[in-house]
Amino acid sequence: YQALIISGVIIITTVVFSYMAYNKFILEPKKEDATTELNQAQYYFNLALNNEDSKGLFVNAINGGGGKFGFLDIIENYDNTPSSNLAVFSVGMSYLNLNKYDKVIEYLKDFESQDILLSSIAQGVLGDAYLQLGDQKSALESYEKATSLNSNNFTTPKYLYKAGLLSISLGKNKAASQYFKKIKNDFPDSKEAEFIDIQIAKTE
Repeated sequence: YQALIISGVIIITTVVFSYMAYNKFILEPKKEDATTELNQAQYYFNLALNNEDSKGLFVNAINGGGGKFGFLDIIENYDNTPSSNLAVFSVGMSYLNLNKYDKVIEYLKDFESQDILLSSIAQGVLGDAYLQLGDQKSALESYEKATSLNSNNFTTPKYLYKAGLLSISLGKNKAASQYFKKIKNDFPDSKEAEFIDIQIAKTE
């Protein structure tokens, strides 16, 4: 069986070296290029957030400008890189600011990230988009998921509050009360907790 063993070792060695070469000469340079392109798209995005005339800047962030890639180009050309994944999140946020809610859902409905805070925000934004399109059931599901992904003083009370308000409009006062009481008990220092007793009273 010596020939088979030697052949097996050669095959394994070839695969290992091929993988290492792919990482070093293809994947790593691809990641670096993606990061460079993302920086320019993110620059337009940040400008848009701080500019009253933001529509054109969001469009540049999405489609590119000045000869540089936009978020959509990065998603298409740098698949399976961290920059591509962040571009998916950013393009969803851009479309939200442009009131293109169907596009928000298209890009964020399957978004996943190791950054749990980003995942939570993406689910919350997804809920906002569903709500704008009149899909209250999906909006509530997204808000609930947003609150369960990462417990923190920023996103959790924010989306608990939205889930509570939406539950009231759906006639689910008991569920709304639970959302509001969780804010009061678990996040007493949050902005949403300031007048939470008023909201709790509305559910009883």
